[in-house]
Amino acid sequence: MGRYVVRRLLQMIPVFIGATLLIFLMVNVMGDPVAGLCGDRECDPATAARLRHEFGLDQPVWQQYVTYMGNVFTGDFGTAFNGQPVTELMGTAFPVTIRLTVIAILFEIVVGVVLGVVTGLRRGRPVDTGVLLLTLVVISVPTFVTGLILQLLLGVKWGWIDPAVSSEALFGELIVPGLVLASVSLAYVTRLTRTSIAENRRSDYVRTAIAKGLPRHRVVTRHLLRNSLIPVVTFIGTDIGALMGGAIVTERIFNIHGVGYQLYQGILRQNTQTVVGFVTVLVLVFLVANLLVDLLYAVLDPRIRYA
Repeated sequence: MGRYVVRRLLQMIPVFIGATLLIFLMVNVMGDPVAGLCGDRECDPATAARLRHEFGLDQPVWQQYVTYMGNVFTGDFGTAFNGQPVTELMGTAFPVTIRLTVIAILFEIVVGVVLGVVTGLRRGRPVDTGVLLLTLVVISVPTFVTGLILQLLLGVKWGWIDPAVSSEALFGELIVPGLVLASVSLAYVTRLTRTSIAENRRSDYVRTAIAKGLPRHRVVTRHLLRNSLIPVVTFIGTDIGALMGGAIVTERIFNIHGVGYQLYQGILRQNTQTVVGFVTVLVLVFLVANLLVDLLYAVLDPRIRYA
């Protein structure tokens, strides 16, 4: 196991460099970031030259990337165009989005897996058909529509929640936004769990466990569910980074100042340091999540061993 972890960590290095390089190149071709600093009027040549030198934009792109990566390994993600260090923006944005993501993941695990198990064990029955239709509707409706409807009904019409999340972004305020963020993924987890349960239900080891006289709940939890969760864990693991980086719509609807909000502002203002800094951390989140998912395989299935 130790050798496998070390080998995976070494494999993550070129992936991290390649992903950050690609993002750095894409962000740098979005446009001239200095032009946005002067407002509606065009910057005079002297001011534009000074700003480019101050932010290192007068250097070749490859040199900018090497300088940026050298600073990243020392914990310096650069300075936003408003003079605020990017690390300060991360310190306020990431805790909010992490809380939102945790709530979304809990919805996926608890609601999605439970519904998947129930429908997988009752395949072809009315409850199975109803859940399948419901998940199909959830997948078909865009997230911004679901968010606006819940905000209008629960926040404006019925007054059960505040339409906008406060600056503290407490866990209680993030329940509805977390449900909105997790809605599509929750539907996929439900369908994936259902399919996996229905397929493994006909396996030899399940029939053997039933023939040995084991209680039904033990057959389901210790044998059937444990092996059926492998594709579900794969999906949820890769979905963690997607939820953190893809929360732009949800955070805009509920006025949450998290990672999605900062990415939106950075792209809107062509603030390359902010965008690249946040995406760099999200790349690390993706890589670590994938590593943890691979390690969980051995926990769920004892037959899996890493050399």
